[in-house]
Amino acid sequence: MAKAKTVYVCSNCGADSPKWIGKCPSCGEWNTYVEEIVAKEPAGKRALYGLPDGGKVRPVLLCDITSEEESRIDLRDQELNRILGGGLVKGSLVLIGGEPGIGKSTLVLQTVLGLNGLKTLYVSGEESSRQLKLRADRIAHENPDCFILCETNLEQIFVQAQNVQPDLLIIDSIQTIYTEVVESSPGSITQVRECSAAILKYAKESGTPVLLIGHINKEGSIAGPKVLEHIVDTVLQFEGDQHYMYRILRSIKNRFGSTAELGIYEMRQDGLREVSNPSELLLTQNHEGLSGVAIAAAIEGVRPFLIETQALVSSAVYGTPQRSATGFDLRRMNMLLAVLEKRAGFKLVQKDVFLNIAGGLKVNDPAIDLAVISAVLSSSLDITIESGICMCGEVGLSGEIRPVNRIEQRILEAEKLGFSRIIIPHNNLKGFDSSKCKIQIIQVRKVEEAFRQLFG
Repeated sequence: MAKAKTVYVCSNCGADSPKWIGKCPSCGEWNTYVEEIVAKEPAGKRALYGLPDGGKVRPVLLCDITSEEESRIDLRDQELNRILGGGLVKGSLVLIGGEPGIGKSTLVLQTVLGLNGLKTLYVSGEESSRQLKLRADRIAHENPDCFILCETNLEQIFVQAQNVQPDLLIIDSIQTIYTEVVESSPGSITQVRECSAAILKYAKESGTPVLLIGHINKEGSIAGPKVLEHIVDTVLQFEGDQHYMYRILRSIKNRFGSTAELGIYEMRQDGLREVSNPSELLLTQNHEGLSGVAIAAAIEGVRPFLIETQALVSSAVYGTPQRSATGFDLRRMNMLLAVLEKRAGFKLVQKDVFLNIAGGLKVNDPAIDLAVISAVLSSSLDITIESGICMCGEVGLSGEIRPVNRIEQRILEAEKLGFSRIIIPHNNLKGFDSSKCKIQIIQVRKVEEAFRQLFG
């Protein structure tokens, strides 16, 4: 009997090595190599380079390729449609990752049950059909063309898919599926890679879109080799705290749309509810009389919304002051504190500074810089910012307020939510007719002018 051949594979990037090594030379991670059994294919079955393929694929001139619009499937979910770029593209492979219990299966099953008239095959490798039935009854949606298959063998899944001929295939989850071609356990690096490649081939050849549900590891990234994220067309990350009812869906990779989109859901007993107006969700209505709170007009993707930045400044108990930021880049906050001290003359050397973006959001928009330093200064001086004021602007190292993009959407969003004044950078209104706006627009050049408008 021939001895089984083993190889060591990096669980982070998928690189292989004939022996175990501590540090991966490809990605630089430590202790990521695990042993895998590989089945060597006989030489007679392997295709040789240079042999004719029967003329199936031939090179085509770029000018001869027709650029038709990709046909998309309307998922009847505005948040999910927008994140995917307008709907689910036929023949695409979408990966949805998130923590256990965050609501990945609930989101997918709820979406599937709302697609009346679309034949769907839901393959579950983790739950029984009875468990899925109980969840479907709780969601209270009905789809007469939804087929349930509890199977983990990939070959059997393809046989059933050939019999059913679904318009949409869901696999929950990719870590539980195995193929008989590879002699390793389900969830291993080789199994995940081979199963994903086979599912991609099925999706492209049949034109059937496939939704994969994936687990994440303790670092927060999707479990399995990085090649899994390279294989799929779209990677969606489902975030949120299990103890809170709000969930955030982000697009990390999208070959058919933008990766800057953001979707917000509210977890309820009967499933997930779309939050169409996140500004009302992210604003606390009872912050009057409280210092350290400033409202910023931010943009995520194509969606404007107002968020609440909270700051707490207190005297340092220990020798080294603490700097902490939740939902905001800590290094950028330290830069803004240095601008406050150098350009505006406020001493924060012996102060602890804590910053929080309300609602559990992680914001990368530089336009909230002005709101951050205003909240810090409000908490340091213990002076409340008026409730009808919001602001946007990027703060430079010299203390100037730099212009931001899409200022019209920010102003209209603030006006829609009933704000009376908005502070924006100077000369940021080129080409925008502000005479029709009921909100008062205040233009400032430096941080000192902004502070004069806020605190007098």
